Amino acid sequence: MSAAAAPHLPRPAQIEAYGNGGFRFGGKNSKLSHRGSLLCFPDGIWAWPVAAFTDVSEVALAEVFARSGALDVFLLGVGIDPAPVAPALRDAFKAHRIAFDPMTTAAAVRTWNVLLAEGRRVGAGLIAV
Repeated sequence: MSAAAAPHLPRPAQIEAYGNGGFRFGGKNSKLSHRGSLLCFPDGIWAWPVAAFTDVSEVALAEVFARSGALDVFLLGVGIDPAPVAPALRDAFKAHRIAFDPMTTAAAVRTWNVLLAEGRRVGAGLIAV
């Protein structure tokens, strides 16, 4: 994702469904679907060129770190199998003062929806399953 890339949706939205390699979101007035992974932020939802947990790196998370002043927590939906996160990646989140919580994509979608409904400053990287 580059800063010039247009979001799929220029606002945050609940994730209504996931699976079959993609997501559905946007509410009843703008039901959108996307095949592939997503980056979700308080200012919108973007495609994320990450296909597997092994693709997650500081480079892949550059847009997250660029929003460090706007995020309190970042959820990482790693797919269907939880995996240990490298200490360097955890340290990067700590350096940017963003709480970091890796979990399955299913759990990340549910948590994103709850925290978004609460008005929290949350971001999520959701790897498609």
